[in-house]
Amino acid sequence: MDINKFCVAGINYKKADAELRSLFAVNTNQYASILSNTSSFGLKEVFVLSTCNRTEIYGLTENADDLINLLCLETLGDVQTFNQSAYIKKGTNAIEHIFNVAAGLDSQILGDYEIVGQIKSAAKFSKQHHHLGPYLERLVNTVLQSSKSIKNKTQLSSGTISVSFAAAQYIKKQFQDFSDKNILVFGTGKIGSNTCKNLVDYLGTKNITLINRSPEKAIELAEKLNLKTADISELDNEIELADIILVATNAEEPVVLASHIRSNQNKLIIDLSIPCNVAESVRYLPNITMVNVDELSKLKDDTLKKREAEIPKAKKIIAEAMEEFTDWYAMRRHAPMLKDLKIKLETLQSYSTSPNANSETGKDILDIKIQRVVNETAGKIKKTDTKGCQYIAAINEFICTA
Repeated sequence: MDINKFCVAGINYKKADAELRSLFAVNTNQYASILSNTSSFGLKEVFVLSTCNRTEIYGLTENADDLINLLCLETLGDVQTFNQSAYIKKGTNAIEHIFNVAAGLDSQILGDYEIVGQIKSAAKFSKQHHHLGPYLERLVNTVLQSSKSIKNKTQLSSGTISVSFAAAQYIKKQFQDFSDKNILVFGTGKIGSNTCKNLVDYLGTKNITLINRSPEKAIELAEKLNLKTADISELDNEIELADIILVATNAEEPVVLASHIRSNQNKLIIDLSIPCNVAESVRYLPNITMVNVDELSKLKDDTLKKREAEIPKAKKIIAEAMEEFTDWYAMRRHAPMLKDLKIKLETLQSYSTSPNANSETGKDILDIKIQRVVNETAGKIKKTDTKGCQYIAAINEFICTA
């Protein structure tokens, strides 16, 4: 496999706002459809990463346009709109990009570690559908190991700064007292669950009601955190009662509408979803304060300043991991030749005239020697990339010293 065929095409928060990103958000059903259509574009190894601040499609191809066309076939946005804000990276640049993404270096909030779980899920889904071959699987595993090393050896993800924590932080700045505030969390997936935990830990409040389209998830989380739940059929009433509403439902269309707001009561509504799950018209209702993930990401504090100082350390770890991956790739590329060399040397060994060649000890010595020659040849190929010359030299060396 040619390493230069590895490509990524994507959009993120840097050039596309939440409304535009929502056009290219990919849910589970769309993801399955994307993978089922790969053969139409001549693609085999592909996976899609869709989060609140980016949608990216990774794959092996000579033409990144195939990835873009495949993605846009299933999204609300079209190819032309995507290309206006898109970035395309190939080969080593694409490899470095995914390392940076997994480390949190490319996140909307520097060092946000929630992206790691999202990469794992994307790769796992692709593998289950037989679209994550040896190359991409090895790359993803190396990327995740690098990300883990950065988390353990640097302070890049220190403290508790993430989108879900930023929501709790924002609420704390808006209210001095939470004792009389009713909080509704609609959606208890990954982001919703993390948000609930941050509300309990950071705000010190239990006056929280959870609603989820799959009620068992809300009930399970509520039992862990000692919170209340309500059925989705009670959504209208719970919205009416709530002073603070956090929405993380990951629905394809808005689930909180202007029609849900039936009084002039002051409300803070935080939309943590991409695509946006709170209708934009809600923002303009009287006594409503509404923020989305882009607005939350603008919060800055001392924790982020400390993280910025850790970037050089993270970059060094990434450089080492990339070298490890490219070494593996180089050896895999030469694996057929090295395997053939070993077979050739074993054949030559069988013709050995040494008096000890057929003894058990003699065979062991020759086996060790063969493996040493193969390993040394691999090392020389890595340095010079002259596999034909090294193949001949290895055979000559073995014959002369047999």
